Amino acid sequence: MSTISLTHRDVDLLDNPSWHALTGPHAPFAIGGDLVRRYPPEVAPFVAVRSWDDPRVWDALAELVGPDAEVGLSGTDDPPPPGWEILGHGAGVQMVETDALATRPFEEAIELGADDVPDMLALVERNQPGPFRPRTHELGRYIGIRREGKLIAMAGERLHPEGWTEISAVATDPEFRGQGLASRLVLDVAFHIQQRGDRALLHAAASNTGAIAVYERLGFVLRRHTTFSAVRTPAI
Repeated sequence: MSTISLTHRDVDLLDNPSWHALTGPHAPFAIGGDLVRRYPPEVAPFVAVRSWDDPRVWDALAELVGPDAEVGLSGTDDPPPPGWEILGHGAGVQMVETDALATRPFEEAIELGADDVPDMLALVERNQPGPFRPRTHELGRYIGIRREGKLIAMAGERLHPEGWTEISAVATDPEFRGQGLASRLVLDVAFHIQQRGDRALLHAAASNTGAIAVYERLGFVLRRHTTFSAVRTPAI
C-alpha cells in the first residue's frame, strides 16, 4: 500500500501553496505585501492571500490588482464583498506523491526555455492544461517532446512552496496520446524534483477524472478537494 507522511508544516504549506511559494522560493517574483501577493501577470495569473480570515484581505486585494480587474482565487468559498462580481467557480483536487511514485528520467525529453515559448504557448492553446503565460517557464524546469520539429508534449514545474514543487502544464497533442508521453514526462519532472530534495504535488480539475486516474496509477494520492473561483474587482 502506498503511503505518505506529512508534518504539520507540510499541511500548512500545502493548504496555501501559492502564498508559501511567493513568500518562499518564489519571493523574487512577488508583487504585494503582508496580506496579498501575486505573480507578475506575464509569469502567472495567481493571487495569494495569507489568510482569508483577515477582514482586510479584500481591500488589499482590490488595491493590488486595481479596479475592474479579473482575478482567480483559491482557498475560500466565502462570497466577495458588495461591488465585486463573481465570474465563475470550479472544483479541483490537490494530489501529492507517495512512496509508490517510481520516478525516472525520460531520455527523449528536452529542456525548454525562452526560445521555445511560442511553441509552448501554442501547445497550451491546443490542449488547455491550465494557465500558462509567456514567462511561466521561469518558475522552474520545463521539458518537452518534439516530433519532426513540432512540440507535441510537455510538462514542468510551477508553484514552489518550501520543500515541495508543483508539476503543471502537462499537455499532449491528441494525435500523440496513448503512447505514455505525459506519464513519462511527469515521472521525469518528479525525478528531478526529488533529486534536489523536494516532493511533488499537482492540481487538477475535479472533472478531469482521466488525468486523476493516471496520476493515481503513477503513485500520487488525493490530499484534498479545492475550490477555484474567478471574480472581478469593483470598477471604482
